[in-house]
Amino acid sequence: MQIELPQQAANIITTLESAGYEAYAVGGCVRDSLLGRVPDDWDITTNAKPDEVKKLFRRTIDTGIQHGTVTVMMGKTGYEVTTYRVDGEYEDGRHPKNVAFTGSLREDLCRRDFTINAMAYRPKDGLVDCFGGMEDLREGRIRCVGDARARFTEDALRMMRAVRFSAQLSFSIEEKTFEAMKALAGNLEKVSAERIQAEFVKLVCSPNPDALRLLYEAGLSAVFFPEFDECMRTGQNHPHHCYSVGEHILHAMKAVRADRVLRLAMCFHDIGKPYTKETDENGIDHFHGHAALSEDLTKKILRRLKFDTDTIVKVSGLVRNHDRNIEPDKRGMRRAMADVGSELFPGLFDVKEADIAAQSTYQRQEKQERLARLREVYDEVLRDRECVCLKDLAVTGRDMIDIGIPAGPGLGAVLKELLKLVVEEPSCNSKEYLLTQAPAVYAASAGMTESKKKNTES
Repeated sequence: MQIELPQQAANIITTLESAGYEAYAVGGCVRDSLLGRVPDDWDITTNAKPDEVKKLFRRTIDTGIQHGTVTVMMGKTGYEVTTYRVDGEYEDGRHPKNVAFTGSLREDLCRRDFTINAMAYRPKDGLVDCFGGMEDLREGRIRCVGDARARFTEDALRMMRAVRFSAQLSFSIEEKTFEAMKALAGNLEKVSAERIQAEFVKLVCSPNPDALRLLYEAGLSAVFFPEFDECMRTGQNHPHHCYSVGEHILHAMKAVRADRVLRLAMCFHDIGKPYTKETDENGIDHFHGHAALSEDLTKKILRRLKFDTDTIVKVSGLVRNHDRNIEPDKRGMRRAMADVGSELFPGLFDVKEADIAAQSTYQRQEKQERLARLREVYDEVLRDRECVCLKDLAVTGRDMIDIGIPAGPGLGAVLKELLKLVVEEPSCNSKEYLLTQAPAVYAASAGMTESKKKNTES
């Protein structure tokens, strides 16, 4: 079995071997190469100690030297070079208390998580596969190296990684490995929210985001995403639906392109439904107000998983508006664009399309035709360059100050009111007209503010 190494990685291996050491490409780069994929990076393992590695290369960085890892810089590219090691006891369910260097490649490979990640390669003697990784690649199988319970007890994040690899590679998880996940799912509580988030996002953005179902079946989602478990247990007896809330979410995620914000939006768009469910006298389920509650829960869950503010704002915005009824005319479109925001609005079409695709076939054609019409109207608004946001307004804050409106919150309120005028009637977007309207708008807004202040004081 031959793998074509990048020239720089090959040079590192050759340099180490010329100095009398062993060196191999190892882990994910070997796996991906055997699958015909282009590796993101190339890791190298060697029996040379870190200080010995550093003596052989001009530019190195001590990125994880306590665990035997030195980054060798080749031009602008870094290659992690790690000494063969065996891990000490895992006291916290995530990290070994200490590591010990070893001269045995097999011992180093034995500590790794899955067989498909425990293969090594060097040009002069080919593939080293001690645990059947190549067979598991051919069979499309995720299987732990050695005892699955031991691997997951050492590092609970490996259970998330098993599902993530399953989703990315379209592989199944071997039965004993999955049973060990179910038995040890509670250990995931020991893992930081940041690490869980990283694996969760990779799964969500994979070719198979519906592998989230495996997290539910293994009991992992109950640890960090119990709201999804509620969705899986909540049926939808309604003409527009043919799946439970959870299964609808999974199908909707699968139906949208692999954009991080869009996939997360589909994951959370109905997350509030279990808490708003009502069944009428005919046995039909209704979920009034679920979009607003879903928005609130989305913010709460994303904060819990330590997502950045920009992602929280975008995802929750799409969730809030996923069920918005937009009138299929230019005025209705302008109103919606102004309210949702011009940056976020295009993604709303993708969200609505995926939502329809994950529903029953009841009235599907009518829904799709209406959505197609909305896209046409949206294009017309863009084509005619109609103003739907403050940056396209014919006046600015400076213009307001120049006519005597003081800087501050009141000025911003005036601009927003002027935008409303223009959204209703695009011909109003002229500097001359808006300057004539601004004083009256300011006076009215100032009066409303004063009235609110008095009511509060009383």
